[in-house]
Amino acid sequence: MDITSIIGLLAGIAAMIGGFLWEGGSLSGLLQLNAALIVFGGTLAAVLISFPASRLRSVPAALRLAFGRHPDTTQEKAEELISMAAITRRGGVLALEKRAEEHPDTFTREGLFLIVDGNDPDQVRQILELEMDAKELKYEGYAKIFEAAGGYAPTMGIIGTVMGLIRVLSNLTDPSNLGASIAVAFTATLYGVASANLIFLPIASKIKSRSQSELGSMEMLLVGILSLQNGDHPHLVRKKLTAFIPDISPRRSSNNNPGDPL
Repeated sequence: MDITSIIGLLAGIAAMIGGFLWEGGSLSGLLQLNAALIVFGGTLAAVLISFPASRLRSVPAALRLAFGRHPDTTQEKAEELISMAAITRRGGVLALEKRAEEHPDTFTREGLFLIVDGNDPDQVRQILELEMDAKELKYEGYAKIFEAAGGYAPTMGIIGTVMGLIRVLSNLTDPSNLGASIAVAFTATLYGVASANLIFLPIASKIKSRSQSELGSMEMLLVGILSLQNGDHPHLVRKKLTAFIPDISPRRSSNNNPGDPL
């Protein structure tokens, strides 16, 4: 699990409840099952209407993307490309065939196979960019589901509040309970606005952030794979990849011996 996502969610909930209690509120005043049913049930229904079942089946994958732990391996991938550049300088791109067969990353494996098979560089770029576009569209679809939920939830909260006020105003026989009844009615608005800004919209933003990070890594892999096909020297490959990872040291690759061909 991504600890920052969990900490952020818990901190937000704790801040709201803590502030409410600090002002003298009662925790029981925040727990209104009817308001929760209207807001979360209505939001769920609106999302179900908005998206086909095939899109909604991706929600578990979207949550794994948002809350799962995804260590940044971009620098390791860059160093691997630099080491491959040294191999191609000695034995050509065909020397990467075994590496391609065993590589765990699908995008890298496909790119290596494309250059090993002798495809035109423009065709290699086009195919890999199509893969990147497909990945971007998939993650964008993930985010849109939660963005939609974040848009519906506050509206459902207002609907719940209006319904509560209708009930209150239709029964004014006991004015002493009027204030408490109105407070209960506004709990629905609280649920809607809080869930949108603490859960749904932050999850959508996290998915977009993950998407940008992964697409940036894929862009770097694309540049590196085309450099391998071009037979670039490891020094040049490192220079190109530094644009994506400024932390890469300008040192010589450990796999690039002084006797490597220039």
